[in-house]
Amino acid sequence: MKIDFKNGSTTKNLILLSIPVVIEQLLITLTQYVDTAMVGQLGENATASVSLTTTITWLINSISFAASIAVMTLIASSIGSQDRKKTVILSKQSLILTFIFGIAVGAISIGASPFIPVWMGAAEDIRYDASIYFAITSIPMLFRSATIILGDAIRATGDTKSTMYVVITQNIFNVGLNYLFIYVLGLGVLGAAIATAISHTFSGIAIFIIYRKKACLYYPMKELRYDKVTMRICWRLIFPVLLTHIATRMAHVVFSGLVSSGMGTTIFASHSIAITAEGLFYVGGFGIQIAVQTMVGMAVGERNYKKFEEVVRSGSLMVLIFMTVTGAIMYLISDPLASFFTISDEVAKLSAEMLRLIAFTEPLFGVMIIMQGIYYGLGQNRYPMIGEIISMWGVRVVFTYLVINVWHLGLREVWFCMMADIIFKMLFFTLPMLFKRSRESFFNRSFI
Repeated sequence: MKIDFKNGSTTKNLILLSIPVVIEQLLITLTQYVDTAMVGQLGENATASVSLTTTITWLINSISFAASIAVMTLIASSIGSQDRKKTVILSKQSLILTFIFGIAVGAISIGASPFIPVWMGAAEDIRYDASIYFAITSIPMLFRSATIILGDAIRATGDTKSTMYVVITQNIFNVGLNYLFIYVLGLGVLGAAIATAISHTFSGIAIFIIYRKKACLYYPMKELRYDKVTMRICWRLIFPVLLTHIATRMAHVVFSGLVSSGMGTTIFASHSIAITAEGLFYVGGFGIQIAVQTMVGMAVGERNYKKFEEVVRSGSLMVLIFMTVTGAIMYLISDPLASFFTISDEVAKLSAEMLRLIAFTEPLFGVMIIMQGIYYGLGQNRYPMIGEIISMWGVRVVFTYLVINVWHLGLREVWFCMMADIIFKMLFFTLPMLFKRSRESFFNRSFI
């Protein structure tokens, strides 16, 4: 069914735009599930080796995500204003940003790979495997950046199906390669890394081909050049998001390191599995966030405040319903879900307990990320930056440190700190959007 952004129903358009992105986000998470589950059959050390660098991987990916958020916001706005020339210029800058972030971040990641397990406070017996896993999966960083940045350029045009098809193929590819390298060739953690690297390379190439065939984004490659004026606007949007992601991902690293070094391998494995398992239930909310951000950007381009209001209402209601349902499902299937990732009964039992705990905050988490998407769609990236940094460091990290090193409590209390972080950010992001005058102020101050 074709999406009519100009005259169609806002709620209907949001649903049509969201469905492929939600499916895509769920499939991306399944890639992590496959790695963790297949390696988990090799024992706790293998699970910890793959899971140890998860927060670092989030940090690395977040750098490209900062660029992709700027690209999506600006292209969606240019589509909304029907400015073909501006769209093409932004398309060129998207590819340039892909090269800048892909090459720079890839080089840094590979160079830092031997030291990361040490910085994370990992046990001696898993450091080598964790380092190798991270290094190999960092080699195709240019392709990973293409998937993220060019993928969002494609989504900003209203095409969310093409990237979904790529992810479906990538997941099938990854499962087959995992089986081949981990079990048939007996490469264990190394095999999981090789399979992941190859699937990332495939995804990046496929996304680039789709990007080049997109009519509204097309330009002859000989015309590719850095546009100072446009890129200045891009960097203005990128820097607050980049700072947010770096600060919050570093907080995740510290948070994970506190659990890893202060609670031992078994508890850390339980913690990591619960984190990974939870991902399947909230990434759908990020899919709705992408749709909301795209449509807010289009409303800004049209200077259509009424449509903006409709997007805010519809997007918030959609994610609240969606994540209430997914949270309930996660609570009900927590035991078999945790057991899927590990052969250790002790690890599975503790992981399931954490999943039941966090299930109650899933709807609040959903509202929080939709509000964040609204600010990004408006180009108002500094406000969510303030809330993220205060909450991650002032709530999650500080209280986790106290729980582990001062009060000497357990993993349940650590996850209470996570829940407090979610609640704080939800309130911080939502309060300004509850008042019409405040919403109008944010909309009118949008500079894109």
